[in-house]
Amino acid sequence: MDLFSYQDETEAPRAKLLADRMRPETIDEYIGQAHILGPGKLLRRAIEADQVSSIILYGPPGCGKTTLAHIISKRTKADFVKLNAVDASVKDVRDVIESAKTNKAMYGRKTILFLDEVHRFNASRQDALLPAVEQGIIIFIGATTENPFHFVNGALLSRSTLFQLEALTRDDAIEAMRRAISDSSRGLGFMKLEVEEAALAHIASMAGGDIRRALNAIELAAVTTPSELDGSVRITLAVAEESIRKPTIRADESTQYDVLSAFHKSVRGSSDAALFWFLYAVERLGMDPMTFLRRLIVACSEDIGLANPQAMVQAVTAMDAYHKIGWPEAKYNIAQAILFAVESPKSNATALAIGSVMNAIEATGTAEVPLHLRDAHYSGAQKLGHVGYQYPHDFPGHYVKQQYLPDRLDGKTFYTASQQGTEDKIRHNQLKRGGK
Repeated sequence: MDLFSYQDETEAPRAKLLADRMRPETIDEYIGQAHILGPGKLLRRAIEADQVSSIILYGPPGCGKTTLAHIISKRTKADFVKLNAVDASVKDVRDVIESAKTNKAMYGRKTILFLDEVHRFNASRQDALLPAVEQGIIIFIGATTENPFHFVNGALLSRSTLFQLEALTRDDAIEAMRRAISDSSRGLGFMKLEVEEAALAHIASMAGGDIRRALNAIELAAVTTPSELDGSVRITLAVAEESIRKPTIRADESTQYDVLSAFHKSVRGSSDAALFWFLYAVERLGMDPMTFLRRLIVACSEDIGLANPQAMVQAVTAMDAYHKIGWPEAKYNIAQAILFAVESPKSNATALAIGSVMNAIEATGTAEVPLHLRDAHYSGAQKLGHVGYQYPHDFPGHYVKQQYLPDRLDGKTFYTASQQGTEDKIRHNQLKRGGK
């Protein structure tokens, strides 16, 4: 069963869109992804031997995930069923599984289920797939633009081989268009096309690695441009510019995680990059500035801390400014806070201290409060032995060395100040005290 045949096979080929007509039928026609489909690579060998096991194809839109599944469907002798997670139900999945059981039991034939946009399948629908995959009733192929570690059932992911596809390049798009222009049976070779190099370059650039988009644009340019007296059709840069527009970038959840991660990591080391990722995310991807303000405030403690306590003041003030004056005016306040944070001396002593304390809590179990630290504001406290606390302000330097931690952790050091910025003063105080 090959559900990739969207139109009747008897239909005139040129009635289909160019991108559908030019869809690769074999691995040799496939463009890009040499890292997983080059000669001798595991996935290529599996496809050529019709021994594909359960796999997940992960990559950005337009990188060839569905096309790769189409090639597998053409190559395999197994029944090939395609479902789209957007509209497929648990019943649809169970129907495929029941049919697969019959085919396997009666005819010894395998069934491959291709599930497009698998990230749109909720947990219960993914759970319905799992037993059939575990028992070998179906071979599962999932395609997703989202990080599968965030959106795919862990058990299903562990039983599949993950292949990450890369975004196609400008050169890949140009190669696809050249093939279409020269192919007289499936492409535009029946026309006398003269395409300027600048036109191809522009379409490839605007397509952003999406071959379908590039082919749609070159087809639109070809069929809408008046022919010359000799019957030729000339596609110039001006025609190309009319045939494809700037793409609208969709900030899916995985993209948001990645950009936010890049922003936080840049706060630790590059003013230029931190500012770029922030403005790119808000202005180009439409992300909420508050997402970055919250992360910046966290970074001010996690990565700067007491090395420069003013960094958090700047970040919280920028958040307040954003609430009061809104976007785009507040971009100046937020940019100032970002630059202040990046250029501040760095210390992760706070984060390390938190980690050490959490490990101690896990290892210690129940912690008893030392008697002298317990509440003594009631008449029977002395009878219970809640005495002995020394009030630091009664001593020189407003400090006195005494036990503050539980008995099992007495003498343990969690926070060690760095030599960075103002934290260096804290370090000197710690050394003078000889401990805490």
